[in-house]
Amino acid sequence: MTEFHRVTPHFAVAGQVTLDDISRAAADGFKVLVINRPEGEDPDQPKLAEIQAAAEAAGLKFHALPFTGPPPPAAVGETAEIIEAAPGPVLAYCRTGRRSIMAWAMAEALAGNKTPDEVIALAAKAGYDLAGARGALDALAPKP
Repeated sequence: MTEFHRVTPHFAVAGQVTLDDISRAAADGFKVLVINRPEGEDPDQPKLAEIQAAAEAAGLKFHALPFTGPPPPAAVGETAEIIEAAPGPVLAYCRTGRRSIMAWAMAEALAGNKTPDEVIALAAKAGYDLAGARGALDALAPKP
């Protein structure tokens, strides 16, 4: 069973989910599932079509937003849009949750929803050290 790391009441990240985790996510109140992991990154990960079918069967909105490395600008922008439009809590996942929390962190900083300090503190509470991303978060944050 994959652990869901709550970052805020409306956003959580996880490492690779299983098909059983998806129904549990829906039962836990999540409304949206975002995949940040590319198809075939690991031969043992579930296929994208399987994840999508399970998410839709569980009543979750589904978004595939895969990337490798640091989140590209398009992924940051789309993450912000998904979170803004979500009808309820969002669960994003990748291999370890690190890519997903980075996309969230940069989206929050870019939108000005949270300061870099707030983003780093929330990530730390969820078990992710984003102190090394401070420069990127500061660059994205609106200037006073």
